[in-house]
Amino acid sequence: MPQIAFLKAFRFRRNATEQRRWLQTSVIEGIPATIIGNILGGPILTAFLLYLKAGSTAVGLVLAIQSLANIVQVFAAFFMQRMENRKFWMALSGILHRMFWVLTGLIPVLLPVPARVPAFVALFACSFISAAVSGVVWSSLMSDMVPAQVRGRYFGVRNTVHWAFASIALLLSGQILESAGSPAAGFAILYLTAAICTVWNGIMLLRYPNLPFEKSQETSGVGRLLKPVRDRAFMTATGFIALFILIQNAAVPLFSYVMLDILGVSYTAVTVVTTVQMIVMMISYYAWGSLNARYPAFTLLLCSLPFIALACLLWAGLAFLPVLAVLVLVHIALGIGQGGYNLLNFTFLIGDTPKADRPMYIAVFAAATGLMGFVGPLIGGILYDAIAGGPAWMGQYGISMFTGLIMMALAGAGPFILSASRVPR
Repeated sequence: MPQIAFLKAFRFRRNATEQRRWLQTSVIEGIPATIIGNILGGPILTAFLLYLKAGSTAVGLVLAIQSLANIVQVFAAFFMQRMENRKFWMALSGILHRMFWVLTGLIPVLLPVPARVPAFVALFACSFISAAVSGVVWSSLMSDMVPAQVRGRYFGVRNTVHWAFASIALLLSGQILESAGSPAAGFAILYLTAAICTVWNGIMLLRYPNLPFEKSQETSGVGRLLKPVRDRAFMTATGFIALFILIQNAAVPLFSYVMLDILGVSYTAVTVVTTVQMIVMMISYYAWGSLNARYPAFTLLLCSLPFIALACLLWAGLAFLPVLAVLVLVHIALGIGQGGYNLLNFTFLIGDTPKADRPMYIAVFAAATGLMGFVGPLIGGILYDAIAGGPAWMGQYGISMFTGLIMMALAGAGPFILSASRVPR
């Protein structure tokens, strides 16, 4: 039971009541953040971009920004060595992230059509640069807040709670867009809700503790950067995951584009199947978190990758099965895979890296995977543009299917590749 998992997180600390408050604050703070991410992101983000008259290349660029911005975490990790108040910088950058994103809702009101997509790209980039700074500081703070003995289970429960709200938020978002009478009215309701959640989230961010920060013993910036770079096992794991993300992001982030623009699926149907994915993620977070109490994070991380590859392969079912049936199967597999990846990737980074140098380890990992995550959607967008005049099946399921084949082969080779570098599994 989730309640039991929460209680276990506090039994072995003298200041149990204070620690309970910290962890409960983190759970509550994530609720408005999750709502914002799901009423403005995912398929709703794609729908809003299409409303702004963006093409597949522009959609790919916007989706890629979320990953590319993570490179900023390297600079944030350097800055953290001068940081005395992690809570302040986490709250400031977190609030700016959501504020810039909410401001994109004013674009259709204030700007003519030709200027809308460029303005969205600019604001969205500012938003996710702020998110990258907030992310590395938040990860460092959470690694100190959450006891190592219960990290996997705690984050499993935390993510389960958040994705329950995410599922409801996304499902309601689709209904709002369908029933509002016009896209303009529907998006206005969603952005107003996001603005309210931004205020709520900002209040909760200010309630985090400002724990003492153990800084790196390396005196030079180059030394701090080289610490993770010289860690062969860590860099092998990082390179492997970055390669997988490069291939994955050529297809997975564009699932919503395929559903909305190529297959012509309705807003409601897209949000329903994405909600199915979130419900599966919600369950899988708790399952993966419980497994993490018995097995190493990176071992389980490798086990999650074939499910993501399977999600891409299942698109081939469009050749002989009803569209909605295939989409449900795709998103069930994706929910299992991404639930495991999101949780275990995080617990691996905050659990299997040196505490004093953890911000730089997190930043290097985020920069490498972020760069590949940036290139992936760009490649995907270009591919979808290139096949626009070709066979219909290539756009409907061909790109996803071939991507899935490559990912499955890479996932199968992963344990052998990583064992050669003694990556802890």
